[in-house]
Amino acid sequence: MALVWREQLSVGNEVIDSDHRYLIDIVNRIEESLGNKNRKELIAGVDSLGNYSQQHFVREEKIALAAGYKQVPNLSESHAALLVKLEQVKRDVEAMGQEWSAETAKALTSLLRDWLIDHVIKEDLLMKPTLQKHSPLFDPR
Repeated sequence: MALVWREQLSVGNEVIDSDHRYLIDIVNRIEESLGNKNRKELIAGVDSLGNYSQQHFVREEKIALAAGYKQVPNLSESHAALLVKLEQVKRDVEAMGQEWSAETAKALTSLLRDWLIDHVIKEDLLMKPTLQKHSPLFDPR
């Protein structure tokens, strides 16, 4: 079952929320490629997730800093740890070969879902009170 964006995940900033919706889309595509046993799409999806996550984290930190969020250093540390985790996922996927078990697919899907949703819920939603002091279109970049 695909991840679905819910308003409860909104941090109150359209740039960040839009990025989160796109990250959910990428995770869903990775999950689909796992189910279809399409290694080429799987590797492309994991690459896309890593690249887009890096871009998103830079945007998110700039917006949080400009909005006056005091925990940007903690957010930055969390982002760095997530990127390390994604690099490990990429290495694991590349090492899987052409076939993988249903258990491997389930474990990878669970890891990516937890990575994304836990980060949004446990880290990003902490910014919501600060971001709500600004327009939902606030984008100081």
